[in-house]
Amino acid sequence: MQKTFVLDTNVLLQSPHALFAFGNNKLVIPEVVLEELDRFKRDRNDLGSNARQVARLLDKYREKGKLQEGVPLENGGLLKVELNHQNVELPSSWNRQSADNRIIQVCKGLIEEGEEVYLISKDVFERIKADALDVTAQDFFHEQVPVWEEQYQGRTEVFISREEMNEFFEDKEKGIDPEAVKIYNSASACLEVPELVVNQFIVLHALENTKQSALCYFDGHRIRPLKHSHLRPFGVNPKNVGQKFFQEALYRGADEAPLVIAKGPAGTAKTFLSLAVGLDLVMNCPEKPYRKILFCRPNVTMDEDIGFLPGTENEKLAPLFRGVRDNLEILLDNDDERRYESEIELHDKVEEIFARNFMTTEAVAFLRGRSIARQYVIIDEAQNLTPKQAKAIITRAGQGTKIVMLGDPEQIDHAFLDSRTNGLSFASERMKGSRYCWQIALSESECERSAISSEAAHRM
Repeated sequence: MQKTFVLDTNVLLQSPHALFAFGNNKLVIPEVVLEELDRFKRDRNDLGSNARQVARLLDKYREKGKLQEGVPLENGGLLKVELNHQNVELPSSWNRQSADNRIIQVCKGLIEEGEEVYLISKDVFERIKADALDVTAQDFFHEQVPVWEEQYQGRTEVFISREEMNEFFEDKEKGIDPEAVKIYNSASACLEVPELVVNQFIVLHALENTKQSALCYFDGHRIRPLKHSHLRPFGVNPKNVGQKFFQEALYRGADEAPLVIAKGPAGTAKTFLSLAVGLDLVMNCPEKPYRKILFCRPNVTMDEDIGFLPGTENEKLAPLFRGVRDNLEILLDNDDERRYESEIELHDKVEEIFARNFMTTEAVAFLRGRSIARQYVIIDEAQNLTPKQAKAIITRAGQGTKIVMLGDPEQIDHAFLDSRTNGLSFASERMKGSRYCWQIALSESECERSAISSEAAHRM
């Protein structure tokens, strides 16, 4: 039996190609959805862009027939704009002018006509209200990745015999055959050969003594030792295994690691370590691999305009990047006891970084259309990006550019995103196994900000 899928506005605003995601079934767009899309069409952000794209797609099918009667789609489905079911009964307390209630009314009317109806919406409250009227409601799953616990973590633990471990320490350049290592399978309670992923980080343990270990990575052929874990950018010492893995990925050149993705809770030093390595490469490295650091973050108000208030672009964006300055203050004066003795001197050191063009800051919205060459690009708070934005940013990378995407999928401020649909998690899952992408997921146990930060992350 053909199913009927009724689309909410927020689904199309997130993914215009949702029109083609339901196979050979019937796709219904209530007329109120068109009204809502029309209100977004002039916006100069991703919502406006997606609204305009939906309009172009609908106009294309309008030319093929009457949308209110149904127009065939290439995948065998049927696209219809629904104008009817105005008199379907709803609870008396519900606002008849509400777009959400009108969409549910259409669903209820189609059910009364005998159709198998599914409401597809990103709005949790609308799904709850639909369920109250026995309307089956679902989230839009097409661009969803697995739940956090099942997402790619970028690392694993494996075991090897003591003899082979000793041979590895004697000749690390030789590496280890991946077939020689074992991983513990909790389901079967036994050791088995793992399926390693290219650029996956590895904690290597000796079977006879698990405290005998080494930090490695898989290059696609053999397991090899880290190359950059001994470095101390601006005196920063990685304090745990996750940070050592992250530093390794950051120091890898743009030719072999043009994309680095780090996921983890607040306090795991994602931004701090990214800045430390970036400044070290820009300011201290004789080879000068990068011209400068470009630090970006999304405006969580959906990348709306920064407004017409007086001031330069940097002055308007300054509140977004106060955290960057906090980190720079620590990096540029690493004497913990005397760091804040002269606030003026510390302020001048930070300002010099920007004055000498070692680093610039931008909102993500301004990356659109650019081609960025030989820059070390940090995208902070990347969990607030949509999958479309994440793709657009990664494809901006020109020759010699390295992109570092940071964020916590559990702390999302974007109205239409969650831990399974945000751009950071989407990029992580789609880029898994690419030889150009290195990833690491940092854990709460690796929080190094302060005792209270770690405690809050655990308790709250």
